[in-house]
Amino acid sequence: MPALSTRKKQVLLLVLVLIGMITAFFIWKFRGEVVNEAKRQELQPVKVSSKLSGSYDVIVAGTDPEGVTAAVSAARNGLKVLLVDGRDRNILGGLMTLGWLNSLDNNYSPKQQPLTGKHNFLNKGIFQEWYDQIEGTSFDVNTAANAFNKMVAAESNIDVLLKVRKMEPMLTGHQVTGLRIVKEDGSTAEIGTKALIDATQDADIAAAAGVPYTFGREDIGEPSARMAVTLVFKMSGVTQEVWESFGKHKDSGIDKMSAWGFPTAKDYVSSNPKRVKLRGLNIGRQNDNTILINAMHIYDVDPLNPASVREGLEIGRKEAPLIAAYLKKTFKEFRNLEYAGTAPELYVRESRHIEGEYRLKMTDLMQNRDAWDAVAYGSYQVDIQSRNANDPGAVALKPQAYGVPFRTLVPLEVDGLLVVGRSASFDSLPHGSARVIPLGMATGQAAGAAAKLAIEKGVSFRELSRSKTDIAELRKRLTAQGMDLTMPEIKTPDYAKNPAYPGLLAAVSMNLAFGDYDNKHFDLDGASNPQRFVNAMLGVKKVHPSFFQGEPSKAITTIADPAKHALSLKQAAYTIGLAGGLELTPDSAEAALLSKGWLAQQTIDGIKDPEKLTNGDTFMLIRDLMEKYVGVKYE
Repeated sequence: MPALSTRKKQVLLLVLVLIGMITAFFIWKFRGEVVNEAKRQELQPVKVSSKLSGSYDVIVAGTDPEGVTAAVSAARNGLKVLLVDGRDRNILGGLMTLGWLNSLDNNYSPKQQPLTGKHNFLNKGIFQEWYDQIEGTSFDVNTAANAFNKMVAAESNIDVLLKVRKMEPMLTGHQVTGLRIVKEDGSTAEIGTKALIDATQDADIAAAAGVPYTFGREDIGEPSARMAVTLVFKMSGVTQEVWESFGKHKDSGIDKMSAWGFPTAKDYVSSNPKRVKLRGLNIGRQNDNTILINAMHIYDVDPLNPASVREGLEIGRKEAPLIAAYLKKTFKEFRNLEYAGTAPELYVRESRHIEGEYRLKMTDLMQNRDAWDAVAYGSYQVDIQSRNANDPGAVALKPQAYGVPFRTLVPLEVDGLLVVGRSASFDSLPHGSARVIPLGMATGQAAGAAAKLAIEKGVSFRELSRSKTDIAELRKRLTAQGMDLTMPEIKTPDYAKNPAYPGLLAAVSMNLAFGDYDNKHFDLDGASNPQRFVNAMLGVKKVHPSFFQGEPSKAITTIADPAKHALSLKQAAYTIGLAGGLELTPDSAEAALLSKGWLAQQTIDGIKDPEKLTNGDTFMLIRDLMEKYVGVKYE
């Protein structure tokens, strides 16, 4: 017995030691995941070229991350490059370093490696090379600027020119042949080029060259609507204790460099409620005990109007200290922090969407579709930020992964030009995902390599975009240069297994349905109602106004509380007919739509209960309308 008792004590002691070791490991791991030990770097000056050549193989317009990546890519492919910027900037990195957008909206691969503690990103390449030089999911803006500068300075065949007062494309017919600039000192120069890459935020060079484009949400019938702009602001005094307290706040979280949450911050009462409001907080940490907060939404700012941009900055600068005071008063975690200023530039989410050889569509994202000419992959949620003070915004979809075709970088009507970044050829809704900087940097790397291939083969970018042989060579070269262009393995999403999936493709493409972060809010099998279907048809009318000149809301004028009733097939058909400007009654509507060929009998037969239509049933009716009446297929 005494020996057994000793053995039990030994086992118990061993168990306690193991528990202690495991506890210590997780404490160490947690601390390692939330403690930032990096020191702030001194900002390194950018070497600006004092003497320019008369011509370059490639001119890259714009020093945002996409432009820096394009210039580095082209230079590494052996081309002589001019990187030029038309804003009053003295550092590289644009939106990240001067807009202070220091928290990354990353394109994570569906296949992660949790045991390694490292994120697995799509595309990799030059983005990954840059990311490995910064602190993490958020970064100190000095670190980011220095990393961009280091990568550019390492390429002896890149000339840099900043603070250009004006730059405009030189054309011969529809062929871009160079860039005409007015330098900071007022002198002018005409610089020839074999290829121009437009990496300006708003595709300014492309627009000046005559490239067609849509603006804001024009493509879905809202020409005056666009996502809010943001002025990032700074607060100081963030100790490690304060940082960890952020992660303990309800519905909030942290890692080493990023914090998110504080959803009730949206209750802030604005001093200018029609023009500015607050949402939940996205917080990026810096290396000097400061944080940068991306949460202020400013409305009705026209990014193409300098006076409107200045006004937006003024509105934000006035509101920022008021918001900081509100945070200090409302949240104990902010009590000891101090307001420390605003970013030099606005964060503009949306402006032009150029029209290219291919236009990225919501159906591409819904179907997690690869492309034969994919030069980048995206996976960020379709994040549609609010358009006005009454709009909460929405997440339309969370794709697993989708390919971004090279054709989206090749503008219509103008040759010798590529467009990279958020203003490339994306419909406004999928732009909510494709606009993120890491994807834009991937398109920048692809553009730099494409310039080399096009020059080498003596073909235009348009000809290159139409050659499967040449695109295969481009993808091969990009892979050899560090990009990962393999489409991840995709699991069939639940929404794609529903019989109403074809209708859902149409509904999501017209901004009529939203899946949220988990894609579970489409509610295809949920009950619809007369009010909801009227709202849907008003949305259809907005996108295709010439086909729907009637008034669908007249269908519910005699129904009390139309949102509380089941939607019948008779009522749905009547609503459609009125929207289409037909003279009919509820009893005659279904037959009239079938006789006109607006609806398919097969769709009608697929409705399980004609007295209680589901959301999926209504989407299938809308799908029929689009294909058989409007002549548009969302597939």
